[in-house]
Amino acid sequence: MKILHLLSTVDPRAGGPIEGVLQSGISMQTMGHEIEVVSLDAPDAPWLASFPLRLHALGPARGFYGLTPKLVPWLKEHATRFDAVIVNGLWQYHGYGTWKALRDSSVPYYVFPHGMLDPWFKRTYPLKHLKKSLYWPWAEYRVLRDARRVLFTTQEERLLARESFKLYRANEEVVAFGTRPPPADSTALREAFLAKFPQLAGKRTILFLGRIHEKKGCDLLLKAFANVRDIDTNAHLVMAGPDDGEFAANLRTLAKELGIETRMTWTGMLSGDLKWGAFRTSDVFALPSHQENFGIAVAEALGSRLPVLISDKVNIWREVKEDGAGIVTTDTVEGAADALSTWLRMDTAAVEAMREQAFKTFMQRFHVDAMSKDLVRVLRETAGPRGGRTDALRLKRQAG
Repeated sequence: MKILHLLSTVDPRAGGPIEGVLQSGISMQTMGHEIEVVSLDAPDAPWLASFPLRLHALGPARGFYGLTPKLVPWLKEHATRFDAVIVNGLWQYHGYGTWKALRDSSVPYYVFPHGMLDPWFKRTYPLKHLKKSLYWPWAEYRVLRDARRVLFTTQEERLLARESFKLYRANEEVVAFGTRPPPADSTALREAFLAKFPQLAGKRTILFLGRIHEKKGCDLLLKAFANVRDIDTNAHLVMAGPDDGEFAANLRTLAKELGIETRMTWTGMLSGDLKWGAFRTSDVFALPSHQENFGIAVAEALGSRLPVLISDKVNIWREVKEDGAGIVTTDTVEGAADALSTWLRMDTAAVEAMREQAFKTFMQRFHVDAMSKDLVRVLRETAGPRGGRTDALRLKRQAG
């Protein structure tokens, strides 16, 4: 199959959707499929050179919404080369532009919301939600309504997506999601990471890896760690992720107030061998997030034989809990502290058993090849010839 992915950006700092497209794209190419990507990045954006898939950067985009005048003409000219077009993410122009270009086309498009319909955003940012509500009927609602399928990565995400807006219509389907396993040479990865951060040698490291953002529960993790630090004086908290924003500065201040600044390391964003080295060096992975659609980093941790301490707002928490691949609690200071204290008090045999289960869970549920095969299955079942689709869509729109 020939598949086109659309993203607002391929900047790796933007998080999970980019990594998902990247890993599934590489996997699908090895299966014989042709993958291309369109982004709204400017052609001279510094992160484009290292992106390994065939890429069309149609920017520069205008404003936060990412208005890109080249997108619709490009799609109208090139979309017929593809069997399917996949929009990754909502609330920026690449989705509406795809709808505008392909709504009456013979080329089907699909949408991965990637958790962007979670009602957490509605509760946490009511003013932003009000603005989105005004915009919703004229753009994102239509984008979802006319998509061949709206693809959710978990059943939890699918159910939550129905709660954000009263006007909602989508051809829903849950598909597997995952990532590639870590590189095999764990010793070299550990050595490279410890050469960069020698203060972590011999520490019992609790790793957070992701965007330093309010929704990730970073403040909960710091407060919880402060509550349990005396259980094991060798425990050390590592915060790995872009940390140049106001929220990160506030967290550093909080660490000083809690008296844990000497028990923490801030690495900044990690990629490549340093990222995998962080996983291989750590004792456990922690993510007490308030909202997490899937959590690529959670899957990467499991693939690194690293048990995970997550909240029940991470949408794969049921699988983790069912398998015993980690500890699941609430997205509160008390919940995070309970997970940390339980882990720090576990005996060696229980720890090793959970490590082995973490890897089994990754291979059975979250390996990228399972994701690629399931996505291909959905596309092949639904992207065939569609006689009369234009008339059907007109009737659908007239019905609201």
